[in-house]
Amino acid sequence: MERRRPPQTEEGWYVLHDFRSIDWDAWRAAPERRRERAIEEGIDYLEASEAVDDADEGDSATFAVLGHKADLLVLHLRPTLGDIDALERQFEHTALAEFTERADSYVSVTEVSGYMSEDYFDEDSEVEDAGLERYIESRLKPEIPDSEFLSFYPMSKRRGPDHNWYELPFDERADYLANHGEIGKDYAGRVTQIITGSVGLDDFEWGVTLFGDDPTDVKELLYEMRFDPSSSRFAEFGRFLSARRFPPADLGAFLAGDRVPAEGETSHPHASGDAQGHHGGSDGHHHGDESGSGHGDESGGVRDELEDEGIYAGQPHGEDVHAVVLYSAADPDELFAEVDGYRENFDHYDTHVKTAVYEPQDTDSETAVVSLWDTERAANTAAGFLAELPDVVRQAGDDEDDSWGTMGMFYTVKPDHRGDFVETFDDVGGILADMDGHRKTDLLVNREDENDMFIASRWDSRDDAMTFFRSDAFSETVEFGRDVLADRPRHVFLA
Repeated sequence: MERRRPPQTEEGWYVLHDFRSIDWDAWRAAPERRRERAIEEGIDYLEASEAVDDADEGDSATFAVLGHKADLLVLHLRPTLGDIDALERQFEHTALAEFTERADSYVSVTEVSGYMSEDYFDEDSEVEDAGLERYIESRLKPEIPDSEFLSFYPMSKRRGPDHNWYELPFDERADYLANHGEIGKDYAGRVTQIITGSVGLDDFEWGVTLFGDDPTDVKELLYEMRFDPSSSRFAEFGRFLSARRFPPADLGAFLAGDRVPAEGETSHPHASGDAQGHHGGSDGHHHGDESGSGHGDESGGVRDELEDEGIYAGQPHGEDVHAVVLYSAADPDELFAEVDGYRENFDHYDTHVKTAVYEPQDTDSETAVVSLWDTERAANTAAGFLAELPDVVRQAGDDEDDSWGTMGMFYTVKPDHRGDFVETFDDVGGILADMDGHRKTDLLVNREDENDMFIASRWDSRDDAMTFFRSDAFSETVEFGRDVLADRPRHVFLA
C-alpha cells in the first residue's frame, strides 16, 4: 500500500488562546477593596503580557468575548511552551483570577509547510525570493493585528469514507490549498489570519484566528470559503468564538459593564506603531519606514548628521508614514493588475496612505511597488500580502549587508518642469557614476502619475552616501528642486 507524502513543516512561536468566564455573582458580592485589587493586579498582568516583559520576543492581546462561551480572552504568542506555561500560572496568582473560571483554551504553534514552498525545506536549494522569506518569517513570528474584531475556531481535515484528505497525493493537496488561498487574497487589508498547528497539542489539527475591523468581512470570507472544495469536501470545524479587543487599562470598565474600548481609546495601547515592548526592541520585519533607517539605532545619527548639513531627512520614527518597498522582475502590466487588486482592499483602511507601482527609466532595473501607511503595524501587515506578488526579487531593507541604500520619496514635480527634472537627474547620474562607492541610482516613475517619482541609490557604505550629500552637486540639486517640486521630498535610509 502506497504511503502518502506528508508536507514538511517548520514551527515558530507557541500560542495560547486562554478563555475565561467571570463569576459575576462573586464579583457583585465582593467588597469594593477586593474588586479594586483584582482590577489593579489584572491590569498589571495584562499590560506586562502585552509588553512581553516575561520573554525576549512574542506578543499578547486582551479581548472581550461575545456570547455565552466565555467573557475574557487573553491571547499569548511566545517562543517556548515554558513561556506559555509560566504566563498561565502567573495569571492564577492575581486577585483577578479568584473571580474567573477557565471556560476553554487552545494550545498550538505557528507553522509553515511545504505546501507553501518546497524549496524552503530543501537544504540544497536557496530561496532567492526575499519577499517569500519575509512572508514565511511573518507566519512563524506574527504580530497580533490591531484590528478590533477576532474570530477563532479549530479545524481538522476530514478522514471519511467518501473524502479523505490524507489519501490524496501531495500535488493534489497543494492545488486545493493554493486555490483556497486565492480567496483570501481578495480580502487583503480587511482580514488578517494567524494559522497555527495543533496536531498532538490539542483536540483539532489547526487553530485559525481571523482579525478584522468589520466583523462582516470575516463572515463574508468564511462564507465564500465554505463553497471551496478544500472546505466543502475536507474541512471539519470546532466551535467558533468571537471577541473584541480592548486595552488592559479598560479592564475596570469591562468589569463594570461599560463600553470598551473606552471613548477616545484605540483598540490597542501601542497602536501608534511603537512596537518596542512587543518584540524585544525589534519589529521583526525590518520594512523600513520612509523617514527612518534600516540600520536600527543608526537612524537617529544619520538624521542628525544630515540636519547638521542642512539636509531635511523626514520626521522621527513613528511621526510620519511607514513604507513597504518591494522590487519585482514581473511584467509591469501584470504586476500592476495584481497590485490594483490589493489596493482596492487596502483602501478600506484609514491607515492606508497609498500603494503604487513605479517603473524605472532603465529597462535593466526592476519595477518597484511602494505601499505607504500611517502605522508600522499596518505596513507590516500589508507587506505580508505584497510579498506574494509575482517575481519579487528583494524588499528594500533586506538587501546585502555590504551596501547602503538611500531612497528619496515624494518627488512631486510641477508638470511644466517634468522635463527639466528628468534632465537634471541625468546630469546628476553622470556625476554619481564617477563617485567612489556609488553602485547604482534609479529614477522610478508612478505609472499612474508621471509627475510622481522617487530615486533609489545603492552605495558601498554609508560614508560614501554621506560624501555625496555633502557635495556641491547635491546642494545645487536641492536648490533646483525648490523651484520644480510641488512638495518637499523626504529621504529614506534602508539597509
